Amino acid sequence: MKVKLFDEGHEKDLETAINGFLNELEGSVVDIKYQVTLGISGEEQIYCFSAMIIYEK
Repeated sequence: MKVKLFDEGHEKDLETAINGFLNELEGSVVDIKYQVTLGISGEEQIYCFSAMIIYEK
């Protein structure tokens, strides 16, 4: 088994990155873990969209 990690600042960027990886994957996905984190810097909200894909090659 292997893992691939993704970390993006916008959900659409994460979606694009994951779809690109899955299109090229020559194996099978075991699981996908997804997480959104919110940080605050002053009055600005900073989002982090991340995912971990567990797969077999």
